Amino acid sequence: MKVVYTPAHLLHNPEVEIESSTAHSPFEHTGRAEKIRETLAADDAFDFVSPTEWGTEPITKIHNPGLLKFLSTAWADYQRDVKEVREVVPDMFFKSNLREHMGERVEPESVNGKLGWWCFETTTPLTMGTYEAARGAVDVAMSATQIVLDGERFSYGLCRPPGHHAMRRKAMGFCFFNNVAVAVKHSIHQHGLKRVAVVDFDVHHGNGTEDILANDDHVLMVSFFQHPFYPYSGTEKTASNMVNIPVPAYTRGMDVRDLVENYWVPRLEEFKPEMIFISAGFDAHREDDMGQMALTEQDYAWITQRICDIAKRHAKGRIVSCLEGGYALSALGRSVEAHLRVLADL
Repeated sequence: MKVVYTPAHLLHNPEVEIESSTAHSPFEHTGRAEKIRETLAADDAFDFVSPTEWGTEPITKIHNPGLLKFLSTAWADYQRDVKEVREVVPDMFFKSNLREHMGERVEPESVNGKLGWWCFETTTPLTMGTYEAARGAVDVAMSATQIVLDGERFSYGLCRPPGHHAMRRKAMGFCFFNNVAVAVKHSIHQHGLKRVAVVDFDVHHGNGTEDILANDDHVLMVSFFQHPFYPYSGTEKTASNMVNIPVPAYTRGMDVRDLVENYWVPRLEEFKPEMIFISAGFDAHREDDMGQMALTEQDYAWITQRICDIAKRHAKGRIVSCLEGGYALSALGRSVEAHLRVLADL
């Protein structure tokens, strides 16, 4: 099985994030992808390949071009205009009612203002190499997709930074560009696919992917996530092509399996996807302190098998899986390997 990986992710290497009113070591760090690489490299079933460079055009087809421009210069602009710091974090945030009755809303001119305009919160710091790493993560997702479009049945994109919180015009939740959404839109518009499914399993709602893909008749997105929990979305005014399953804290694997069987599977069978993308987060694992769910690697393997069953019936087995969350390194490595061994029918 081909695993697409780039060391460019190492360029995004924050040493601190601000969360729960505290500055602390980041949950999302270089060790995540390196733990997965180490785990998979010890298994002869996995063949690592480097991504192709895809440029910025696929990104600007779904993201506001201003977001890409901002991310490409923000860190350097901050060093020049404000002060020299390792991590750049917004300290103000744009709210639409701040300019009520005051004319058109426009992007601020100062870099401090731009940070609050383009980023939603404080857990997504910019470092000197963040833009290059985020571009690399998109290249990984696009290259994994092309591998499948070229004839392989499955591939894995070891994407870091992750992507499913990145909205059309906002970076947030450790995410800068929405890797999976970029690849999904490419498969539809450049390769003529009519029905593409996105399966998002993660302790957090994939709000960015929903923001980009909601009401797209070519896409069905199914997900589960802990609720109420960051980013506090996915439960109201859901588009008809979204199957969101919010679950309470401490939900166990068997309960999630029942929900998948009763809600995901019927909609996926009805939709008959021609290709399936998995936004694969493993932070709902019982060992992961990011959330409060109680899945195990066996649960992830079971979910993957149900996805494979549907792909074999409708999509010629075609599946692209891309990394999202997962922060307990041992559980992350084991869960990704279990997921991919089922995906590859090993």
